[in-house]
Amino acid sequence: MAARDREFSLGTSIVLTIGSAVLWGVAHLATGRRRTGLALMTVYAVLLASVLTMVTVLGSHLLSLAVQPGWLTALTVTLIAIAVAWSTVILWSYALVRPAVGRRATTILAVVLCAAVVAPTAYAARLAYVSRDVVTSLFTANTAPIVTQDPWNGADRFTILLVGADSAPNRPGVRTDSMTVATVDIATGATTLLGLPRNLQNVPMPSGPARERFPYGFTGEPPYTPGLLNEVFQYGEDYPEVVPGARRATHGSTLLKQTVSGILGIPVTYYAMVDMHGFAQIIDAMGGVKVTIKEPIVYGKYREGLLAAGTRKLTGEQALWYGRSRTDSDDYVRMGRQKCLLNAVAKQADPMTVLNSFESLATATKRAISTDVPQNLLPALVDLAQKVKDTRIRSLSFVPPLISTVYPDWSLIRRKVAQAIADRPANKTATAPGERPEATLTPSADRPITLDESCG
Repeated sequence: MAARDREFSLGTSIVLTIGSAVLWGVAHLATGRRRTGLALMTVYAVLLASVLTMVTVLGSHLLSLAVQPGWLTALTVTLIAIAVAWSTVILWSYALVRPAVGRRATTILAVVLCAAVVAPTAYAARLAYVSRDVVTSLFTANTAPIVTQDPWNGADRFTILLVGADSAPNRPGVRTDSMTVATVDIATGATTLLGLPRNLQNVPMPSGPARERFPYGFTGEPPYTPGLLNEVFQYGEDYPEVVPGARRATHGSTLLKQTVSGILGIPVTYYAMVDMHGFAQIIDAMGGVKVTIKEPIVYGKYREGLLAAGTRKLTGEQALWYGRSRTDSDDYVRMGRQKCLLNAVAKQADPMTVLNSFESLATATKRAISTDVPQNLLPALVDLAQKVKDTRIRSLSFVPPLISTVYPDWSLIRRKVAQAIADRPANKTATAPGERPEATLTPSADRPITLDESCG
């Protein structure tokens, strides 16, 4: 009797069905369909080799591909196609070798094998789809050509303004109460955070209509009381004519970037704004964030809460108060805590944490963050982030006694920024015997310190 006409026992049918799920074509060879079986095995080998090649050869670039919408779309389609093809092979193999008795058991087995194939591929396809949605929703479409060989277009630093924004029902508009400029050396990943207090007064405005309107520095609405830095963003939103050439819905961010760039004396190319309440949702999606609290922090409108000193994991709401509370402290202490919080979130957002709560994180991120970083810069940013992880992030805040917020010395600020960027950055590698690692610098108001020091 020909193999294709054989009746298989229950045990043989189970073995061949499982074998075909592991290596396509096994059941076909067992039933005499040699040409089809070899073809399926060849396709399977090619797919497996392609996956292994991508993991081994492109392993270091997979994260870069994961932020490119085109690749994410292709991955989604490919995963769906593989799931359909694999399930088809399993069912086809089962149909060829199903036994005369015990068919219910083998049918259940075939369905389970299909589910085992479809479930992970469907999940991976879902992650790819959600990732593409985040990238296209959060990051702007490509606004300027980027040379493939040099995505930075000749720049030696990447500089971005990180803004924590807050609003309240009893207060119109948005106040940017947390403003930090991150400037990163593209070659080494050395990063310095430059903190600006929200209450800097009479800040110099960028040349053009804004400076013509405020030739002696920014002031508030009539009767022209001293204006604070945290009001500049909303002013640009309310009066777009002072930011000619800015794209729609970017007047506030453009004016704030230009203003901060003038204060620090360095070009600020991009911004990322985080809504503080949305930031709490991101932390909850991560499962909380662990920080070291140096002194007890009272929080709540009526002082109903207390964050005790020590290292502990905070919920989103607690982390929000950790970063916002000024009770028994001041703006400058709060600025330090905000940097520590950002540092903790960045360190603890490891791949497993992100994967385990990917969809909730994606949803919270879309709600909480706005930015003008273009999509075509994301692959280079992913590579740069790997360099940043190998260095110690340093921080310099322009707060009293270094800087008076009422009468700031703008020239001194620019000199200190130039010094901070020029200083040799600390890194995580061991120093030579007798060499004093810069990471052990005594914290002071006018020297960059590492976040590891300032955050306990």
